[in-house]
Amino acid sequence: MRRRVVRGDRPVVAGGENPRAVALRKFLYRWPLFIPFIVAAQCMRTFLAKNGLANNTLVASGLSDAADTVSLLDWRGVIITFVWKQAPFVALLLAGAMASIDRATIEAARNLGARRLRCLVEIVLPQVAPTLMVGLILSFVTMLSVLSVPLMVAGSQPTMLTVDMAFRINAYGDYPVANALGVISYLMTAIVAWVYLRYTLRERSSA
Repeated sequence: MRRRVVRGDRPVVAGGENPRAVALRKFLYRWPLFIPFIVAAQCMRTFLAKNGLANNTLVASGLSDAADTVSLLDWRGVIITFVWKQAPFVALLLAGAMASIDRATIEAARNLGARRLRCLVEIVLPQVAPTLMVGLILSFVTMLSVLSVPLMVAGSQPTMLTVDMAFRINAYGDYPVANALGVISYLMTAIVAWVYLRYTLRERSSA
């Protein structure tokens, strides 16, 4: 049962002003969070293929022609898979950050005539930007450690870093090149970890 808060003359659903947005957010929370990456990759192989569910749905609805369908099992499919898998995680972090925002500033802007989009861009986003950065950092580190998605979705179109490392070891036994690629990935992760730790220490010192 939703708790309603009365502001002025109209009731507002706690946790968001639009019940549809609240329901959509809850739907996003439930699905991809508990699905392993290897299962998500296999689902996307059947969803984004040339004769996959996405193209068949477009053809059946008359929005596309069967001759014009294309396969998205390349870098686009990798991006779609990672975004679908990580979006709920980042949304959870942002929901917590937005819940802690003082709504008086938002209500003041709305009373002065600011539209919802302007309130979001100029008031809400600057306050939750640190949390958004943390979510992006954690998602980047997670995606860098996943082999199943680039191997099953993209393959060699193009060759991703983790796939190339595995191929160098399994096919050629080329450990020097594989180790060099591993060092590059370590450096990328170290830079991102340094940004994350610096932000965490700054938050603790200001608290």
